[in-house]
Amino acid sequence: MFQVHHRLFYCRKIKNILMYALCYGSVIFGLFWLCWIIATLLFKGLPSFSLQTFMLATPSPGEQGGLLNAIVGSGLLLLFALCLSVPIGVLAGTYLAEYGRYSKLASIIRFFNDILLSAPSIVIGLFIYALYVSQVKHYSGWAGSLALAVIAIPIIIRTTDNMLSIVPDPLRESAMALGCGRWRMILTICYRSAQKGILTGILLAVARLSGETAPLLFTALSNQFMSFNMNAPIANLPVVIYQYAASPFDDWNKLAWAGATCITLFVLSITLATRLLFKQNTMK
Repeated sequence: MFQVHHRLFYCRKIKNILMYALCYGSVIFGLFWLCWIIATLLFKGLPSFSLQTFMLATPSPGEQGGLLNAIVGSGLLLLFALCLSVPIGVLAGTYLAEYGRYSKLASIIRFFNDILLSAPSIVIGLFIYALYVSQVKHYSGWAGSLALAVIAIPIIIRTTDNMLSIVPDPLRESAMALGCGRWRMILTICYRSAQKGILTGILLAVARLSGETAPLLFTALSNQFMSFNMNAPIANLPVVIYQYAASPFDDWNKLAWAGATCITLFVLSITLATRLLFKQNTMK
């Protein structure tokens, strides 16, 4: 009897060691590639950083230039995409969590939202191309922002729905018992309790939109000059990186690495700033 228990103990111990090794190996494997990608970006991108990178527009081959117009264009596309997607996403997520939580319509909306959430971005780009670009007969920044907004909306809807759903029901019941209207209860209780999670969803959408190239190729395309005209093709970092990385010119390749590093550092800074902000709020 003792030998049987002794054997079982060693078998379980061996299985435990194997699972620990498998888990740690998976973590190391994932971190290795992540660190390699970041190190490669920094190694090849940082040497290309200079004052002219952020002061000059994209150049012709053999000329001096930078990424100013692409950075400004990406900022405009993101700004207008968020202006469209954030209100729609937050309000739709609020409906799913507060008004139609267990309704059949809410279940159908969640189902189609999950399909849109996993849709390839190039499909969304083609959809906006057929819906908008082919009708107006030219590429434009508005089409690019619309495509990015369609990508961001399901992310914000899902996050808002999930964050509001985990707000304890006693908080809602207490507010309603005090005579608080439903809309005021949502604004003062639910949104305040779930604001960190909702903001996280918005930042996740920003992080994804920052590097989207495929939908912009069919909508905003690009522009080699500084432009604030959203009714015309507008420069943006993802498309500039795509074009310059595939070019045979060394100066364009360097700018492509610099642009990729800019996007990576931008997403990383947003993530770190959000964590620091949440940490300060928790300490208070």
